[in-house]
Amino acid sequence: MPTRPPTSPTPAAMPRYERLRRLALRFPELDASAIETCITLLRASHDLSGAYEAHLGRHGLSMGRFMVLVRLFTTEDDDVERVRGLTPADLAESSGVSRATMTGLLDTLEKDALISREDHPEDRRMYTVRLTPKARQLIESVLPDHYRRIAALMAPLSEEERTTLRTLLAKVTSGLPLLKEP
Repeated sequence: MPTRPPTSPTPAAMPRYERLRRLALRFPELDASAIETCITLLRASHDLSGAYEAHLGRHGLSMGRFMVLVRLFTTEDDDVERVRGLTPADLAESSGVSRATMTGLLDTLEKDALISREDHPEDRRMYTVRLTPKARQLIESVLPDHYRRIAALMAPLSEEERTTLRTLLAKVTSGLPLLKEP
């Protein structure tokens, strides 16, 4: 019976580190450990985003809508912000999204009667955004369960590990401009 010559494994069948090692032969600037770590971080980020969307989706919320509502909810505890109110630009900046994205979020929140837009007390060209009683009730019902779930998510990490993780993520975040630059 003739024997077949051994075939080399397809790239998909090779262990990831072996694929990276082979690529490093062609691209000397490839740092396999950096790639592996980045892929792990991307997967964790993707999985966390998916879990958030599933959790918040049960309440008819997206992550963006939730962030806006929580920001407005916490404004009620700050005397200055409560009196002045928050503008769409304030919300965009504190949420880390563009003003155009914020406008879309506010449009859908207003359509669902979760926010109201009121004339700005100091500038007639602007308006402020406030929670409706319906939104306040929604947030007050969602937050206890949300906070329990976040605590459970982070429960495997000690306080020291959480601090270390925040520090490490800040270091990674500081390198993002290097990835974005042309």
